[in-house]
Amino acid sequence: MYALEDINTMDRAAFLASFGDIAEHSPWVAEGAFALKPYADRPGMIDAFSKVMQEASRPDQLALIRAHPDLAGKAARSGDIAEASRSEQAGAGLDTLTDEEFTRFTALNNAYRERFEFPFIFAVRGATKQMILAAFETRLLNDADTEFQTALTQIARIFRFRLEDLVIE
Repeated sequence: MYALEDINTMDRAAFLASFGDIAEHSPWVAEGAFALKPYADRPGMIDAFSKVMQEASRPDQLALIRAHPDLAGKAARSGDIAEASRSEQAGAGLDTLTDEEFTRFTALNNAYRERFEFPFIFAVRGATKQMILAAFETRLLNDADTEFQTALTQIARIFRFRLEDLVIE
């Protein structure tokens, strides 16, 4: 855990070492958030990460979305995802899927990627497998622009959860 007063005095290297992985495989978000220091409070820090993402170019936003792993996908099942993602997915029970559930998640992941050309993003903290599956099915009906914005909203929620775990006010 980091105290906000310590974060506000961190140099760039220390900040990136501590927060560079908040945005899945996209340290540019932390770099942008670093430039917005000092933060008045933890919500201000969370807002800085979200602001950098929201103000990024559409290609950078798409790259950020695409950097996320499939929920309960092959990479998750083999353990080949970021530690934060592994922990979050485990918290939703996605690490203990039956073969039938894994097959269903795989089919939905594939259908979603085929329709939108990026992975399904869902901030899984506090969710159950059933909630995630229901969101998959509902969101597959969205148009591409709506789903792109929904993915960014979900990523902002992921930022919030991850920073709340790391930062003391």
